Amino acid sequence: MSGFGPAFLTSTSTSFFDLVSTLRPEALPTTTGTPVSLPPEGTTVLAFRTADGVLMAGDRRATAGHHIASRRIEKVHRADATSVIGIAGTAGLALELIRLFQVELEHYEKIEGTPLSLEGRANRLAAMLRSNLGLALQGLAVVPLFAGLDASGRSGSRGARDVDTVGRIFSFDVTGGKYEEVDHHAIGSGAGPARSALKRLWREGLDTGTGVRIALEALTDAADDDAATGGPDIVRGIAPLIRTVGPAGERRVPEEEVLAAASALADARMRGEEAP
Repeated sequence: MSGFGPAFLTSTSTSFFDLVSTLRPEALPTTTGTPVSLPPEGTTVLAFRTADGVLMAGDRRATAGHHIASRRIEKVHRADATSVIGIAGTAGLALELIRLFQVELEHYEKIEGTPLSLEGRANRLAAMLRSNLGLALQGLAVVPLFAGLDASGRSGSRGARDVDTVGRIFSFDVTGGKYEEVDHHAIGSGAGPARSALKRLWREGLDTGTGVRIALEALTDAADDDAATGGPDIVRGIAPLIRTVGPAGERRVPEEEVLAAASALADARMRGEEAP
C-alpha cells in the first residue's frame, strides 16, 4: 500500500467525486478560464414512464454555432443497471460528467456493498452539477436528464406501486437544482415541440414498441422546429438513441429496430397518420 498517499488511505467519503477533488483536483473539468471557440453542443433528450419502467431517447446531432459538429453523438447513456442519463448542453463537458457519474455510482457500490438509491443517485448528480457552476456562468452549461427504477417502491406524487413498475424521472438546472417530473419531460433546444408531442401522445401503460414510436414522433417534431436537433436519418442509417429500463435492467433499443420504426413513421406521416 506504499504507493497510496495518506489522503487516500484516510478518506472516509463514499463519493469518488470528493476523493478526486481532494487527491487530483486537476483531473476534474476546469472551472476557470475563457473558452476560445464555440464547443459542440448536444440538444434534445426526452424521457417518459412506460408500463415496465422508463424510456429515454435523444437525437444524434451536435452543433457549434450554425455548424453541424457531429451527426452521431450519443446523448443517452447507461448510468447503472437500473438507471439512464441523458445530456444537453456543452457536449465535451457533458460526456465527461456522465463518465464521472458512472464511476461515482460504481465507487459507492464497492465501498458500501449496495447500490445507491435512485433518489441518492439524483442527489449526487445535482451535487456534481453545482461544482460546474463556474463554467455554466461562462456559457458552458450542462443540463442532464436522469431516469430509472426506484426499488423503494416510491413513485413521486403518484404514491406507492409495485417496485418493478416504478419509473421516476428527474430534471436539473445549471445550478444543480433537482426536480422530479411526474410522467414525461424533455430538455435541450428542441424541448418545446418535444414536450408538446409527449403531452399529446403519452398515456399510462405504454409498451416498449409504442414507446419507441412516440419517442420518434416527439424527436421528429423537435427536428421540424429546431435546427440544432437532428431527426431520424434513414438515408445515412442514423437513428435516435433510445434506452429503456425495466425489471430486466437497462437496455439499448437496437438501431435497426429504431430505423425500422422511423421508416414506418415517415410512411405514416406521408399518409397523414400519427403514432398510435
